[in-house]
Amino acid sequence: MVRAALAAADAGRLVSHALTTPEIHRILELASAIDIVAVGKAARAMLIAASGAAANLPVRHLLGVSPQPGIGLPPTAQWYSSAHPVPDTRSLLAGRAVLDIASAGQVEDLLVLLLSGGASAVMALPADGISLEDKRRASERLLKEGAEVHALNTVRKHLSAIKGGQLAAAARGAVLTLAVSDVVGDDLSAIGSGPTVSDSTTFGDALAILDQHGGRDQYPDAVVARLTGGVAGRIAETPKPGDSRLVRSTSFVIGGSRTAVDGARAAAEGLGYTVHLIDAPLVGEAREAARTLLDSASRALHGHAGPQCILAAGETTVRVSGSGKGGRNQECALAMAEGVGGLAPVAVATSVGTDGVDGPTDAAGGIVDSTTLARAKALGIGSPMTYLDDNNSYAFFEALGDLIRTGPTDTNVGDLQIILVDIP
Repeated sequence: MVRAALAAADAGRLVSHALTTPEIHRILELASAIDIVAVGKAARAMLIAASGAAANLPVRHLLGVSPQPGIGLPPTAQWYSSAHPVPDTRSLLAGRAVLDIASAGQVEDLLVLLLSGGASAVMALPADGISLEDKRRASERLLKEGAEVHALNTVRKHLSAIKGGQLAAAARGAVLTLAVSDVVGDDLSAIGSGPTVSDSTTFGDALAILDQHGGRDQYPDAVVARLTGGVAGRIAETPKPGDSRLVRSTSFVIGGSRTAVDGARAAAEGLGYTVHLIDAPLVGEAREAARTLLDSASRALHGHAGPQCILAAGETTVRVSGSGKGGRNQECALAMAEGVGGLAPVAVATSVGTDGVDGPTDAAGGIVDSTTLARAKALGIGSPMTYLDDNNSYAFFEALGDLIRTGPTDTNVGDLQIILVDIP
């Protein structure tokens, strides 16, 4: 089911399909020259697919930016292997290269931005008065404080010269964005911090986020000074809805979490499971979200018998207080270890990051089942809560052989949760 979800959300396939639709094809045909830029975790697959689909069009530049190496690209493509989740000098070089391409275009040209999750970190261009180190420290603090992606991106937009619609504002020609969404609700302004769409958030919102996540004294002075300067009206806001500079910028979400869920659902039904979808996105602190998911599953399964499948999706967070290693999906799965057996005598649950990378680990997630607690006790490795308290979910799953390793998947549509039970 996980494999089917990843196949359905394959970013290259999604781009190839999108470029054949009449509405998008008409936009491409009107351009005198086309610059194709792919940014994010799915950039490689998206750039390869776009270069093939646009082979007969006047493509001038092909440029990609991703945490992954640019393997198998067309020989004319320019590639930046960049940093994630915290930007570094590679992110800065990539941001400058993308902005240079956008600003060099002519009125009759078209910039095609292929956007996917991770773009906020891999493409960075700090605003005046902000150093890359300032942005790095602010991002690290927000991540450590458990800030969710919308909050993180709100701050990033107001410390950037390229995010929050500013890339499109710099382009002289038309802009077409095709986005594979990794955010809850598929909000285009949140995907990659919305470099080509208007930004409804404000300097005041960004400053409030610092206050809510550790307080202003935990962040670089230059960051606080810029945000307070913006609140006071001394610094121009990001482009807002109705900004004339964005009138020729068109954006489409071509895939998201529902794409992966639909793929998993088809596989589950093909295996004989009755499928129950949890419509509400799974968000919040990973361990709390896990308990919410088990409660939702218990209600959905009431009165049913036989093989049953629960599917959910979203993006949780982790507030790091321990010294261990793990990621939000591993923590979510581990937090289900003590409750999943209560759903049915035979039960299994997983949480998986569709990008294949969960936190600073080589795993995409972990699996628990109705035997997890007994196997852990037999190995003498301790209780799941001990590992959760130390943010050390990776060690728990590694000891049991229950990590899920997919490797980088060349897509990113958020996280997927699957619970399977067999009810007598």
